[in-house]
Amino acid sequence: MKARLPQGMGGGPSNMQGMIKQAQKMQEMIENKKAELEEKEYTTSSGGGMVEVTVNGKHEIKSIGINPEVVDPEDVEMLEDMLLAALNEAMRQIDETEEREMNAVTGGLNIPGL
Repeated sequence: MKARLPQGMGGGPSNMQGMIKQAQKMQEMIENKKAELEEKEYTTSSGGGMVEVTVNGKHEIKSIGINPEVVDPEDVEMLEDMLLAALNEAMRQIDETEEREMNAVTGGLNIPGL
């Protein structure tokens, strides 16, 4: 006795073509989302707003703002620490947003290279 698959299931040529079309559509959506995310800008601050950085989705630093009150020649290390904190937070936000947006496009599939 042969087992029968439900209608629409099975490995016929039309099913394979549908899967290929679906994969191509997903690839196009992924590329569009990547381009959109690369253009997005993230602005973060540290030190209670004393240092502010803006970074784009390509991880490029677009601007750094430093409140003059924080510039103390005797304590350059504090300024460096605030810059690092703000930059690291911006990079974390980029990665978090990219992961969330790509999961929305791929439905949570783990696709290598994304």
